[in-house]
Amino acid sequence: MSKDSVSVKVFRVKGRFKGKNEEFKFVREIRALDEEEAKEIIYSTIGSNHKVKRHHIKFDEITVISPNKASDPTIRYFSNLET
Repeated sequence: MSKDSVSVKVFRVKGRFKGKNEEFKFVREIRALDEEEAKEIIYSTIGSNHKVKRHHIKFDEITVISPNKASDPTIRYFSNLET
């Protein structure tokens, strides 16, 4: 693998977003190239599913995790851990 090649990482993203009447917490596992792409995926999915604007979504923690530690079966499948 050369230095110019890019690899997909698994991120565990923890945060919160403001709904109409209360604040909701979330934890999502995302496959992305970097932290910025992981944020964009979260903005897109939470925004479309919950009709929340980007400025209402706050990130508390974004960490790179091993695919072995992912609890999402889809992440594990696409990381070739499950068949």
